Amino acid sequence: MLHALANPARFLKIARPLTPALFWVGLALTLFGAWGGLTQTPADYLQKDSVRILYIHVPTAWLGMGGWSSLAVACLSYLIWRHPLAIVAARAIAPAGAVFVALCLITGSIWGRPTWGTWWEWDGRLTSMLLLFFVYIAWIALARADAERSGDGRIPALFGVAGTVLLPVIRYSVVWWNTLHQGESIGLTRSSIDASMLWPLWFTLSGFSLLFGAIVLMRMRALLAQQKVEARLRRRAAQ
Repeated sequence: MLHALANPARFLKIARPLTPALFWVGLALTLFGAWGGLTQTPADYLQKDSVRILYIHVPTAWLGMGGWSSLAVACLSYLIWRHPLAIVAARAIAPAGAVFVALCLITGSIWGRPTWGTWWEWDGRLTSMLLLFFVYIAWIALARADAERSGDGRIPALFGVAGTVLLPVIRYSVVWWNTLHQGESIGLTRSSIDASMLWPLWFTLSGFSLLFGAIVLMRMRALLAQQKVEARLRRRAAQ
């Protein structure tokens, strides 16, 4: 299945109709979840209405980390099977992941101001998430430099795999260090958030995930089109 989808023609045949489907369904779920979180859930007894930013903050944090996991899988696939489409996927994921990490940091700062009394605190979770943003930027710059010198993509791919060491640091930072950031609120089997406040989060989380997928597919299609144009120009120049 993986080798079949690695064919650009087969991939584009699937990606063209899938992109708008993911986008519009994702947008609808996100808007519905945001509406529910802003208007249909009670205020927190301690944080009051400021807690409503969690419906944006949590999905962006999840996708910022999930984006790097996907990038690492794409890089590993490229290193093992040498499928050019894998490194194209990584190049498409990186800017989207960086944007979601930036949104996570921005919404976290907005949430932290009334809750902690400060816009920023150099604690474990915030600092490690900021490092992930810089790692995204570094990977984008490295991939661009590698492409400009006509590299084979191995260096960015190795960096993408190596960058995964930061994910468990982010995940367990609230356990390893005494930080202002609250501990884990949602687990696989339980949640410390009341159901009356939790339900819109599943809609925004699903919606943002689908939007993330649509963005990645759009970027992959654009990158493949750019490669096709560049290859055509090179053939004409060689004639």
